Amino acid sequence: MCSVNIQDMKAHKYPLERLFRALADPTRLRLINLMAEQEICVCYFVEVIDAPQPKISRHLAYLRRAGMVATRRDGKWMHYRLRIPPDLHAASILKTTIDALRRDKELQLDFQRLNKACCGPRSLVQLIGAPVPVETNKQSIRANS
Repeated sequence: MCSVNIQDMKAHKYPLERLFRALADPTRLRLINLMAEQEICVCYFVEVIDAPQPKISRHLAYLRRAGMVATRRDGKWMHYRLRIPPDLHAASILKTTIDALRRDKELQLDFQRLNKACCGPRSLVQLIGAPVPVETNKQSIRANS
């Protein structure tokens, strides 16, 4: 899962309305779901979600402004990963959202499409040289119950 343990976090002020606005769009939920455990290049989002690159970039920018996405450039490739808000409540809401997204049958198909885009016979790695998505730190945001 994501790289922050809720119990290790300090209470920081994070505007919850920003979080809820970011979560209020189906495309952004799909992006969050795909980034929950791995860093992904934008070209994979375009392939998996089957949406134009400008639309994907606009939604990623929205998540980035909301403080939920971090980026890393590697040559011409832009990589995106989920960033957990520093606020305990916001982090808990995001964790619960990710858990719910994981159980959604339609969103599970996104992972199948991602695997095909990465590793299939006509993968983006082979066709355009895109980097394979990289798993993020395996520490989870799960609260220790």
